[in-house]
Amino acid sequence: MVALAPAAARGANTGDISLWRINLLRLGYFIMAGGMGSIIVPAFLHHRPWEFTHGVMNSMLLAMAVLALLGLRYPLKMLPLVFWEMIWKIVWLGAIAYPAWRNGTMDAGMEANLFPCALVAIFLVIVPWDYVWRNFAAAKSDRLW
Repeated sequence: MVALAPAAARGANTGDISLWRINLLRLGYFIMAGGMGSIIVPAFLHHRPWEFTHGVMNSMLLAMAVLALLGLRYPLKMLPLVFWEMIWKIVWLGAIAYPAWRNGTMDAGMEANLFPCALVAIFLVIVPWDYVWRNFAAAKSDRLW
């Protein structure tokens, strides 16, 4: 009976998510951390002074890459980071890129950002939405005060 306790506790924490799905999430975090880290870390090491907005944006992207490393260890606990990543990319694609494409005003910078933002489709597929529903949408909320 004691030998079964750790397995039972693991199942309760993951909501019975299979190991292959958890590892698929880890792959997503690896792509986030590696992809963004390979771009943003060198930018931080070798940059001229940035304008305020550019510096804030790069700092947020570096924080996202570092937090994605935590997703390798805690893939389900770090799902809000994935939500943030999905939401900003979907908003950018729908509210910025699509209207610019439709109006013929898309510049080279926007075109370069299209593919990385379109990779959001990967997360739409690998996120365990049943787990998200049970633990984020349908779960009892924390006490307000």
